[in-house]
Amino acid sequence: MAARQSQGPGPTAGVHVIDTGTATLIPDRDRPRGWMLLVNGVESSHADLDDPEWLEFEYLRWTAAVIEDTFPPGSAPAVLHLGAAGCSLARHLLVTRPGSRHLAVDIDARLAALVRDWFELPRAPLLRIRIGDARAVLESLPDNSRDVVVRDVFAGDTTPADLLTDGFVAQVRRVLRPGGLYLLNCADRPSLELTRREVATLATAFGTVALTADPPMLKGRRRGNVVVVGSDVPVGGPALTRQLLAGAVPAHWWPPDEVATFARRAEPWRDPVVVDPEGD
Repeated sequence: MAARQSQGPGPTAGVHVIDTGTATLIPDRDRPRGWMLLVNGVESSHADLDDPEWLEFEYLRWTAAVIEDTFPPGSAPAVLHLGAAGCSLARHLLVTRPGSRHLAVDIDARLAALVRDWFELPRAPLLRIRIGDARAVLESLPDNSRDVVVRDVFAGDTTPADLLTDGFVAQVRRVLRPGGLYLLNCADRPSLELTRREVATLATAFGTVALTADPPMLKGRRRGNVVVVGSDVPVGGPALTRQLLAGAVPAHWWPPDEVATFARRAEPWRDPVVVDPEGD
């Protein structure tokens, strides 16, 4: 498919030029108005225009399950999404938690404009999209201003280094209200070394650190996604464990004691970030 500019509102299958490269829209064969969004060739978001509650990616289902379990029915949390792309999680929560408010941050202004048209995204105050660097936007926000922070930022298949450190996590903790949640998407290899270091880094700021992923991932059998959770209050319990196990892709919930054992030898990432001049 040749690269081209968007031809106006509404999804158009193909490759579209954005500020950071290309965005590819592929129709979903199983859902009449479903679309898969790839950013620079990497699957980034999915949207079903007939069913905004639908979450195609398993790790987003797990993320949503933790949020739903933590906040009582009828509550409307204020959510910061670091890494906007197609705003899949925000669309879902706007249905399941009416009245919730969402700020989504993305570095790519052209992509943000396109997905607003393609995926029929709500406008402010329900959903605002801010263009900028994720850490810079986080640092600009007031103390105790969000109930949930979700980190889902990638350059290709890698999370930028300055979003991994203890300094970044301290900023997340500052922005969260008491009882709030920090959830991050860690794309890891079978060794799970990245996940261990994510856990160790969250533990520098949060008294509760837990995680969830599917059993093959946690047994080191494949590459995949792990959702790591930080909070200043206990999170999870039997109801969440059952819900995660009952999903289309069953996931295990590892509570804080199990996670602490898993990551006991891991070192946190520290600020300042040291950039290797050789790029290694």
